[in-house]
Amino acid sequence: SDHIGLLNYLLGGIPIYIGKQAFSVVQAASSYTNREIMYEPHLFEENESIAIGDLTICPYRCDHSALDSYMFLITDGQKTILYTGDFRANGRMDYQELLNKLPAVDALIVEGTTLTRETYKNNIEEEELENIAMSKIRDYPGPVFFMTSAMNVERMVTAYNIAHGDHRLFLEDLYSAEILNAVGFNTEERNDIRVFMTGGDKQYEMLQKYPSRKIGKKEISKSRFLMCIRPSMKNYINKLNELMSFENGILFYSMWRGYQEKDDIKNFLDYMTSLGVKIHVLHTSGHADVDTIDRLIKKVSPGMIIPVHTENPGWYEKYDIPVELHNNTINL
Repeated sequence: SDHIGLLNYLLGGIPIYIGKQAFSVVQAASSYTNREIMYEPHLFEENESIAIGDLTICPYRCDHSALDSYMFLITDGQKTILYTGDFRANGRMDYQELLNKLPAVDALIVEGTTLTRETYKNNIEEEELENIAMSKIRDYPGPVFFMTSAMNVERMVTAYNIAHGDHRLFLEDLYSAEILNAVGFNTEERNDIRVFMTGGDKQYEMLQKYPSRKIGKKEISKSRFLMCIRPSMKNYINKLNELMSFENGILFYSMWRGYQEKDDIKNFLDYMTSLGVKIHVLHTSGHADVDTIDRLIKKVSPGMIIPVHTENPGWYEKYDIPVELHNNTINL
C-alpha cells in the first residue's frame, strides 16, 4: 500500500505503468480483499523501452522487498537520468549483473533510506536469514510462526526454505496463497505447502481452489509446521492454541523493527509471548546499504546526484559530484 495505495484516486486519463508480474500480485490482492481496481495500467517488462512524448524510459529490474521493482533510465536523446526507486543488493538477484547493464548518466536520482540507520551497517544477505533461523529452530521444538508481509515474496521464499529445511509443513493462509500463486510459486513440486482459511463462507469457497493442499486446525495441531501469520489472525491463533500447546515455540518477526511500535503489532507480539512463544527478529532491509549505493555511483559516474527518500542527503557530498537538493515537504 505504501507503493501503490493511492492509485485508485488518480484523476482519469493519467497513464499508469506497472510491471506485469507486479500487476498480477495487485490483482490477486484486490480479488481477495474484494477491492475493485479502478485503472487499466500499461504493462511492461524489463528492458522494454516506453515512449512518452519525447522521452524514452527503459526499465531495469532491480532487487527490493516488493517484487518486480525497477530502476528507470530516462532520456530525451541528449541527456540521461537514472532513477533508482527503492533497491538493494542483498537479495537473490545478481546486483553486479544489473550494474553491468547501466550506462554513465548525466544525473542520478538515488534513494538513501538506510543512511540514517544503525550507523551505516551493511545489510544481511537474504539467504543468510535462512541459516540464522535454522540455528534458532533447534532450540525450540514447538511450533514455528513467521510474521512478514505476504507481498514480500522474497521473504516468503525465505520462510518456505526454512520450513523445508527443517522438514515442516509450510502453512499459508488464503491471502498469502493467492499472492504466491500469482507469481507461480505454489508449484506441484513443492508438496509440503498447505493452505488454511481464517474466515467465513467466502474463504471456504476460495479454499476449494486448493483441494490437495487445504488443511484445517485439527490437522495442523498434529503437524510440525511453520505458519505465516499477521496480527489480524489473533482469533484463529487463539482457537488453534486450544487444540495444541505453543510452549517452546518461536515467532520470527521479519519486518522493519519500527513497526513494533504500532499498537496492533505490539499487542499481537505480546499476546504470542503470553502463549509461550519466543519472539526473534529475523530481518534484513529492502533498501540499499552504503556499499550498494557506492557501487552504483561509481558505475554510472553521474554528472549530478539528486537524493530522494533519505534524511541524510549530505552523505552524498563526499563524491565531489554536484548534489542537488529538492525540498518536497508539504505543509498542510
